[in-house]
Formats: sequence, structure tokens, C-alpha cells
Amino acid sequence: MPTVVVDHTSSSGSTQRLGDAGTSAYTNLTGTTLANGGTSFLAHSNTNGDGRGLDASGEPIVPDQFENLHNELKIANAIKDGAENMLQMPLTDALRMQVESELEAAKNKISAITSTIDTYSTKGNRKQGTETTTVNGKGRPHRPPPMHVKHTTEAAEDFRSAMQQANSCMRTLLSSHRSASAPSPSGASPSTSPSSSAMPNVTAANGGDLERARVEAMMRLVTVLQRNLRVRYELDVDEVVKAVLPSLSDRSSKRSRATAYRLIRHSLVDFHSVERLKEQKLDWFLVKSLLRDSKYAVEKEQVIKLIRAIVEIGSEKRRPGAANARGAGAVPLSSAVMRALIAVAESLDDPFRLICLQTLTEILVIDIELMAKTGGIRCLLHALADGPPEISPLLASAFLHIVDCPSTRGYLRPGIDLEMALSGVTDAYGKGSEHVDRMRACTRVVTSMLRTWSGLMYFCIQDKLAIRSLIDGLRIPSLETREVILDMFFDLLNIRAPDWHQAFIAGRRLTIYGKSATSDQKELPPLPEQAQRPQVTVKLIDHFLGLLIQVLCGAGLLDALTCMLEESPVGSNLSRKAVLLMAEILQMSNRVLPLSIAAQIQTLPRVFNLASDYAVGEHRIIGNSALSSIDSFNRHQARTQPTPIADKCDTRPRANSVEDAVRRGQRQVQQDKMKQAMQMDDKAFQAILLDSQVMTAKDPSKWNFEVLQELIEGPLLNPKRMEEAIRVSRYMRKLMAFFHPFTHKFSDLPRMKANIRWVRLGCQLLNALMTSSEGVKFLAEDDLLNQIVKSFAQLDPFNGAPTSDPIFSKRRMNETLTFGYFEMLGTLSKRKEGLELLEKFKLFTAFYHLTELRSREDLLKGIIENLDYSHDGHSRIVLSKALTSSYKHIRQFSTNHLGLLIRASATTNSWTLRLLLTQLYDPAIEVREVAVRFLEEACDSPDVLQSVVEMQPTLDHLGEMGHPLMLKFMSTPMGFRFLYAADYIDREMDIWFHERNLQYVVYIEVFLAKIFSSSGDEDEDALTLESMVPPHFYGVMAKTELGYQVLQEKGHFAEFAEFIRQHGLESVDHDLIMKLKSVLWAVGNIGATEGGLTLLEDEEIIPEIIKIAEESLVLSVRGTCFFVLGLIASTPQGAEILDDYHWEATLSPLGMPTGICVPVDVEKFTYIPPWDCVANEGDDDVRLEPPKTAEELEVMTAIYNLANTVIANTASRSLAKMKTRPEYRHIFSSPEMYFRALHTISSQKYRMPVRRYILDLFDVELDAAMVSRLAECATTLRVQPTHKLAKPSLTRVVSIVGRPNPEHRASDSEDEDSGEDERAAVVEKPPVMSLRPMSRIVGFDGGTYFD
Repeated sequence: MPTVVVDHTSSSGSTQRLGDAGTSAYTNLTGTTLANGGTSFLAHSNTNGDGRGLDASGEPIVPDQFENLHNELKIANAIKDGAENMLQMPLTDALRMQVESELEAAKNKISAITSTIDTYSTKGNRKQGTETTTVNGKGRPHRPPPMHVKHTTEAAEDFRSAMQQANSCMRTLLSSHRSASAPSPSGASPSTSPSSSAMPNVTAANGGDLERARVEAMMRLVTVLQRNLRVRYELDVDEVVKAVLPSLSDRSSKRSRATAYRLIRHSLVDFHSVERLKEQKLDWFLVKSLLRDSKYAVEKEQVIKLIRAIVEIGSEKRRPGAANARGAGAVPLSSAVMRALIAVAESLDDPFRLICLQTLTEILVIDIELMAKTGGIRCLLHALADGPPEISPLLASAFLHIVDCPSTRGYLRPGIDLEMALSGVTDAYGKGSEHVDRMRACTRVVTSMLRTWSGLMYFCIQDKLAIRSLIDGLRIPSLETREVILDMFFDLLNIRAPDWHQAFIAGRRLTIYGKSATSDQKELPPLPEQAQRPQVTVKLIDHFLGLLIQVLCGAGLLDALTCMLEESPVGSNLSRKAVLLMAEILQMSNRVLPLSIAAQIQTLPRVFNLASDYAVGEHRIIGNSALSSIDSFNRHQARTQPTPIADKCDTRPRANSVEDAVRRGQRQVQQDKMKQAMQMDDKAFQAILLDSQVMTAKDPSKWNFEVLQELIEGPLLNPKRMEEAIRVSRYMRKLMAFFHPFTHKFSDLPRMKANIRWVRLGCQLLNALMTSSEGVKFLAEDDLLNQIVKSFAQLDPFNGAPTSDPIFSKRRMNETLTFGYFEMLGTLSKRKEGLELLEKFKLFTAFYHLTELRSREDLLKGIIENLDYSHDGHSRIVLSKALTSSYKHIRQFSTNHLGLLIRASATTNSWTLRLLLTQLYDPAIEVREVAVRFLEEACDSPDVLQSVVEMQPTLDHLGEMGHPLMLKFMSTPMGFRFLYAADYIDREMDIWFHERNLQYVVYIEVFLAKIFSSSGDEDEDALTLESMVPPHFYGVMAKTELGYQVLQEKGHFAEFAEFIRQHGLESVDHDLIMKLKSVLWAVGNIGATEGGLTLLEDEEIIPEIIKIAEESLVLSVRGTCFFVLGLIASTPQGAEILDDYHWEATLSPLGMPTGICVPVDVEKFTYIPPWDCVANEGDDDVRLEPPKTAEELEVMTAIYNLANTVIANTASRSLAKMKTRPEYRHIFSSPEMYFRALHTISSQKYRMPVRRYILDLFDVELDAAMVSRLAECATTLRVQPTHKLAKPSLTRVVSIVGRPNPEHRASDSEDEDSGEDERAAVVEKPPVMSLRPMSRIVGFDGGTYFD
């Protein structure tokens, strides 16, 4: 084996050779790259022999290798001494950095070599007494490698190595900082140290090399921090910032600044590190970087990432009882950084606008007070109204979260701010069709807002002013985009348009009978007992839609639709679409609203007044046409609408259905046709045999398939005709020969849609043969089944006669009609005679062998899918064998098929349930999930549930997956006793009381948000079957008498009731609000049962819930109470109790409650107490001393005027002229004035170009020294709270704007030279200095953001 060469150049230039020729290595024994990243000090060796240590692979280390280690140690010590001596001499900056780097590498090398020698010496000594010696083929001793690996030791060594690399990079950065600040000596002698050969030429070092070295060091340190998280906690953020400060200065490159920001971001680990970062005064660097243009995109990207990391890591949660605590927490960002971030978000052409808007949205949710103070709320509101549509849903969700609680709702002006989201619809008049895209985006946002409790109740303030403004858009005749508003209401009310809606809108008659909605649902029939599901599974979206219809109709939606009808007596597509929406609303109200409320909506007074107006003929035409269209819609909808879930259990067609006559006629025709065919005489029978061409044509493609099918479905069902076809004419033998596998006729037909009919024909033929004894005897004598068995034997690897192309090969199964043989065998398995034939020809034995084939799951699937399991026998054994197959995918497929069998069964079969319960113990979690899903669905039937409970399966091993099944068991007395005896009830009650109640709230709110935000393009199943109320433990527990007793004994409900009384109107503490919601859901689910309702009555908690629903200041709590009252209204007694409190329940035609309950007085439920806006934008706590001289005051006045868009151009020209004058030049290089400018743009609203212009005026380079000067200015110029502002020393102040003069306009100042500025007005008294301009928006009452 070649050994490893380790070379090193000594100080004399000679090369020391430590081994034979081989391959160099650059890794240490632990596999970790050294800190210097360069030369290696040790390599692995595979030399066998006796030694005193072991190498990394567990082999012994020979004495020569220990000698090499000691030689390496001597060289490293020599390098260390030489580097220390060189540092005592005057060196250039670049050379000093490299010497320090070599010194650090030498120290790391010494430490690593010493540790390696000690570690492996210890291992070798410990192993000598225990290991046994074996002799290999060459007679040399061989020791086996160690059987264990010390992961902890390796991790510690990795951390030490990473920490050494990090410290090395930090020293490099700090030394570069000192080198950059220290003057370079004029002369520097070359180094004579051992490491001098690895260093570049001294004269080549310059500022660029220094910066590149800093960037490389920072990048190496970032890599270390990314790979080893523990190093982040060991590094001090203060030291990191001090090390990278030179890289943040203006003289550094954008790459250097970007890398420095990236390093600072990776060094942040927790809240305390962010607090220490705030003390380093990086704000002005961040502000300056955010103001740069698109050429500095790399730098701006890292700055924004750093800000996002500060927001994510450093945000502190506020305590509910803290003084002036508004919002969820506090974000550790200064006003200066926030203003700069807002300026980027307001810049329309900035590539980072979207991410800045998203960052501001996150800050809004955390710290709304900071956003209000810096003007971020105004920025986000404008983005919501006019911004990019892709971020509008996020902004809408954030503002709806703000509206939910009164503490944050106070930062919005009621009726003004959030209504900006509607501007795309309300301001559409006169903008034409090009405004459609923005209008559609706006309607999507409005729809999502109105589908939340916060949005719906907020838009109901001021007598539903916002909703009325949306509806009034339908009343403007000249508005071409009204169809967009109609589509919005269709989507808002979750109206799914069927195919015939377009015909209705086009004005065509709806005379074509629609296809039955149940015709396509025969493949997967539902459970017959599905109608007996408890009423608690009512659709929540219908409950919410009932309230939404009340609000919209109360705001005048039906009147607005009637106004659209009055525009033209002829009618148009738009007016017919309005009629369609009206008809849908009427039908929906009849379904989801109580009869008394629905009757008020369906009166349509204006439409009937138009229809009965004999004075104006056009009115009668319009009214009668609308009523006729609504009636036509209702009749057609009743004829074509899908069958309700409650009616799907009735598999028998309804006798009074519209299609009953057609169905009876078709059935009678088929019966008459079959009767005539069976009574066919001999002559006609012989004629039809000849017409089929079976006896005359050898090619099956020339057979008359239609005649052949008619023959099999008719005459051959007569035993006499079947006997004649078998014995006399030998017709059947020739026909059956076509299906024999080895004739390669049927089995070679390509698998095409046109050839599938031959498979059906074969199944019908076998079915006809088994109807008579002669046919069964013929099948027993025919070679069909025998050839099929032989074809299966071709696949048996132990058969001894392999075939190149077997009949049932995978290719033939996919490309030919060979798969049809499984359907034919399935047809035989449906009859007792067929099962006997299958047993006679040992086909079941072949099936058992096929289940053991590894890669032929297609055959097993074909067998399982087509066999009939109605008869007890081998078919069920084959299925059970597949359910316990050694292959997971086969078990999963078989379990899924078993679940489909249970779903399709009209009765309860114990053998299928027993097999399905066995799958609950499958080792694969995927199989268990399928079994749980089908078992839970089957247990919706009381009979199935009773049978499963009697079997008493063990479900503890399923974990969370088995909880729905446990809850199903709890709903029966026997199941409850079984689980109570197993201590499941007590254990689960404690878990729900302390944890899962809160988890249920999170789940149900996410669930509701999902179904309410579903778009109209989604499948309706997502809003019907999946939108049921998830099962609640306490609700299921209250269904049985024993559960009611246990619930009463535990005392949980009494604690729930006391909590509701004590904290029902809580509006500050978010934790208490969340717990209140969990308690309300628990009480509601308990009250949804007749036994649990007694508990609510005993505690008199229903009036408390109604009080919370009508008076709570937290809107989401009101929504929770709304749904809870619907649960309570699921029982007749609960509906009767709620009716006494003016909450009316919706009843079915049979008088049973449906679980929907709405308030009679909607205004009382949606009322929000008015509030005063507490926004304090622009309120600056820091005030500065006024400027000392008139020039400084003049410059600052012009900078203030740049915030005013009216006089900004004049102010910018004035500043440009001032900068050219000698008496003003010192101002634009003064750190104090620079700080005043920075403070001004950090406390007022300036657009991005203006901010850049202001900073570009000053000839000041931002670096660490300047930041320190700015910090001093912040202290010296700041006005103390008790200090009275001093007046300027001068009595004459020059105003840039000047007095108005009709002969001279401000815009003419460009044409005048600087000497003509003497006409500036003289102000006798100095103006009162304020850091923000006074402005007012005309057209709005009350205060604005700017005053």
C-alpha cells in the first residue's frame, strides 16, 4: 500500500520528506478541514504492523507515524515562533494580516496534533489488553476495528474545530480593522519565517486585497455559522459588529456590505442577541443601504433579510396587563429604519417592494403601534387599494386580524380606512372596460373579507354603509362592469352555476330534461344508513350563508336587482343574470333561513308591484317576465338538482319522479324483448344462428356482433335452445373456441375501447351457460378453464416449463384482452355452479400461487377486483390471503377494495368487518390509515357500529389516528362501557380538559377559514362532505346516559360555565380569549344532545352565551357564539329555548331542527360600538435644538419643504443653488447638519427619490467614525423635555418661498441667476420650527394622518 507524503518547506527552503511517494492528504484524522484551509499536518495510513496507537479507521499506528507526528509538531512550533517574531517588526497591512493568519493556523495545528497523539495513544493502550490477534493470509497480525463509535467525542471535536475557525476569522477581521486604521510603514523587510514562502509579494498588497481578505473571512465565518449552530451561541454579537463595521462604510464595495449584513444576520440567535445588536447603532447604515438604487440590489437584499430576521427573532410578546399595551408584541426596529422600509414599499418600481410590503404586514400583526407611529398603516392601506393583486389577500387578512380586537381596532378610522379596499368597485364609474381586471381583483378581496366575521361585522357599521355602496354599483345604468359585481355576489353566496345557467341567461327555454344527477353515482353507492347521521353534522357554511343573506337583503340587494330589471322591458343578458341571482337567493333563503324570515325575503314587493302596475304597461311586462323566469328556474332546478344527502340512502327510484314514466317504459320494452326471444321458434332460431356468421366465417372479425349479443341475451337463456346450440349444431363449441387462450384469437385482440365489448360478451356467454344444466355440463367438458389454468402455470417459476411469451405476461395484460379472463372468472364466482367449476379445475390453487408472485401485483388486483364474495368459500380465503400479503402495496390495495365492498353492501356482514378490523393491526401505517378511514365511514350505520363494538377491538396502538373511531364507539352505550372499563374515558377527559380543547379551537378555526375562503372553481364536495363539524369529545360523551353521568361527576361542565360567566366579555388577554372559545365549543357540542342540553339549562348558561354573542368586543368570539348557538339549536328543546331569546332556528319540512339558528334582530348582533382613532403618525418623541445660523435654518427649511409636493421643486432648486455658494458649503459637510437631515427623513414622510436627493446633498462619508459623531450629535442636539426651545440669535430669517408676487413666479427661478434671490421676503419673527409640514386633505371630516 502506498503511504502518504507530508511535505513542508522549512525556513531554509529545504523540503522534509516524511514518507514514501504517494498521494497527499489535506484532512486531519477527524475528517475536519483545518482553520487555515491550506496545508495538512497529518494523513491516514493503511500500513499494517504493530504499533502504539490506532489510525482513524481503527488500524494500529506504526512507530514511524508517531515519529512523523512529532516532526510535524516541531515544524508547527517553528512556524509559530517565527510568526510571533515577525509581528514584532513593522509590516504592511496586508502582510501583517497574512502573518497573523499563519500564526493562528500554526496554533490550531499544534493543538490538533497534540490532541491526536494523546487520543490515539490512549486508545492503543486501552485496546492492547482486550483485543485478540488474528493472522491473515500473509501471516501478519490483524486487529479488528472497534465495534462502537463515540459520536459525542466526534461532535465535540467538530465543535472545537468550528470554534477555532470562527475565532480565526474574527481575529482576521479585527486585525484588518486595526490595519486599515493604522498608518502603513514606509519600509518593510521581507519575512524570513518558515511560512514566508506561502505569502504573496508585499508590494502587491493594496486596499483591494484588504477588502477581498475581509470578504473572504466573513464568508468563511458565515459558512461556519451555517454548519454549526452552537457556534452562533458562543460568538458575541458585539464583537461581530465591531469586526464588520469597516465593511459597512461607504468606501467599501456593495459586495462587502452585503456580506457584512449577511454575517450579522447569521449571528442572531435569540431575543438577547437582537437587544445587543440594537446597542451597536447600525440604524444609519441600514437606512443608507435601503435608499440605494437598483444597482445595489445585492446589498438591499441582505439588508431586508437582516430586518426580517430582527423582526422574527427579536420581537417581544407584550403582557396583557402592561401599560399602553396594544398589539401582540414589540418589534425592535427604530423609526428611522421603519421609515426607510416604508419608503421602499411605497416605491412602485422598486424590485423589493413586495417583500417590504410583506415585512410591514408581519410587523402590523405584531406591533401595530410602531406601524401607526411611522405611517406604515397608511402605506399598507394604499397597497390594499391600489397595490399589486398578488399581495392583496395577505393585506386583507392582516387588517381583518387588526379589526377583530378593540385594542388594535382603534388604530383604524371607522368608515374610512378599511373601506379603501372597496375603491376598485366603488370608483369604477366612468373608467370603462379597461378597469375590469382591477375590479375583479378587488371583488376577490372583498369576497374574502365578507366571508370572515371581522369583515362582515366591520362592513355593517354605519348602517351597512360599505355594503350598500357595493350594492349601489348595480343601480348605475351606464356602468358596463356591473357583471363583475354580480359575479362577486354569486361567488360570495357560494352559488355553483350548472351548465344550463348559460341557456337561462341567454333567454332560451329550459325544456330539455337534464340527466339524472344520481346516474353517475352508481359506482360508489353510499351507506344506506347515512341518513341517520346526527344533526350535529350540519354544514357550517349554510349557517353562515343564512346570516349573510339577511345582511345583504337588509342592505337592499333585491331592490338593486329589481332596478336592473326596470332598465329595459325587452331584457338583456345582464338583467336575466340579475333574475338568476334573485332566484338563487330566494331558493337559498328557503333552505337556510327560518320560515318567518325567509317569507319576508320572498315577498319581493317591488317585483309584484311592477307585475300589478296596470298604469304603465312596461312595468307589467318586466314584473311578469321576472316572475315567470323565477318560476321556470325553480321548476328546472327541482328537476335537475342533485339528490340531497339525506335522500341518497334510498337506492330505489322514487315512484313520483319525473323520469318514472320513461324508466317504466324502458323496463317494459326490455322484458317484452326478452320474452319474445325466449319463445322463438326453430326456424327463426336457426336463422339467427346463421346470421351471426359464427358457423360460416372463420375470422371472428366478420362475425355479426349485434346478432350474436342478441342471441346470447335472448334465445340461449332458454335451456332448450342452449341444448340445441350445444349438441345439434356444435355452435357453442366453435364460439367457445374463440375464447380459448391458446387459440390466440380473443387473447391477442388489442386492448382498445372498440374491443372491450368482446369481454362483456364472454361474461354474458358464461352467464347464459350457467342458467341451464346442459350449459354447466358443457363448461365442465370444454377446454376453456383448463387452458386458463395452464396459462397461469406458465408463470410458476417451479413449473419447469417456462415460456418466452406467457398468456398472462405483464405486456399482454396491458396491451391485449387477456385481462378479460379475470372478469369471466369473476362471473363464474357469482354462482354456486361456477364456484364448483373453479374448484374442479383447481383455479383457486392457481390463485393462491399467484398471490406469492413478487412483481405481478396486476394479476392479484385483477383477481381481487373481479371475484364475488357473496358465497363463503375460497373467494374469501383468497381475499384474506391478499390482506396478509408480505408486500405493502398489495395489502393496501386489498384493504381499499375491502372497504369498497363494505360501502357497497346493503347489509352488515360480520366477515368483512372482521377482516377490516384485522387490518387495523397491519405493520404499515398506510394500510392502517385506509382501514381506519373505511371503518369510520362504515360506523356511521348504527348496525355496523353495534357489530364492531361487540367485537371489542383494541385501538390504543393507533394513537391519534384512532381517536375518531374511539369517539364513534363512545356514542353507543356498549362502546362507552367498553372504553370506560379500559380507562380510556378518564384519561381522555383530562387530556381534553387541559390541552385538546385549545387544539380543537385551532383546528376548527383553520377549518372554517378554509371552507369560507374556498373559491368557486373548487369541487362542491369540499364544501359539503368535508365541511361537517369535527367530532368533539365532550359532545360525543353527552350522547349516552352513562357519559352524561360521568360528565356530571367530573365537574368539568360546572367549571366551563363559571369560566364563561367570569371571562365572557374578555377583550384584552389573547390567551383568555382562546380559552373562552375552547370552552364555548365544548359547551355547544354538549348542548347539541338532548342529555347535554339539561346541563346547560341547569347552569342557565344559554343567556350568557347570547349576551356574549351580542355584546362581546372581540368579533371572532361573536362568530364562535353564533356557531355554538347553532349547535344548541340542533335539538327541538334547544330551538325552543333559543326562540324565547329572539334567536330563531331553521326547521325541516317535517318540523325537525337543522342546526341553523339566526338572530331575528341582525343589527343588534352585528353592532360594533363606535370608537375614536388613536393613530399618532408623525408624533416624534425626539426634538432637536433649532439651527444656530440663518444659513442652517434656510437649508433645513428647504429640506422640510421637500415633503410638500406643491413646493418640492422650488425647494430642490434652492438647495442646489445653496450648495454652490461658498457661505453654504460648510453646511453640506457638517456632521450636525447631516444628522439633522437624517433625523428629518426618519421622522417624516418622504418619497424614495427625495430621500436619496437629501442624502446626496451632503458630502459626508458614512463610516464607523461618522456614526459615532452622529451619536454624539443625537445627544447634544436633543432638546430635553423640560428645556424651553431657544430662539435663534438672528432676528431676520430668510424664507425660501417668499411673498407672493404676481410679476415673479416660483417656477421662473430657473432662468434667474443666483444674484436675483435678494427679493426673498424678510420675516421679522422667526417661525415656530416643527419637524413636519402642516397639511390637510380636503374632503374628509375629522383628523387625517397628516395633521
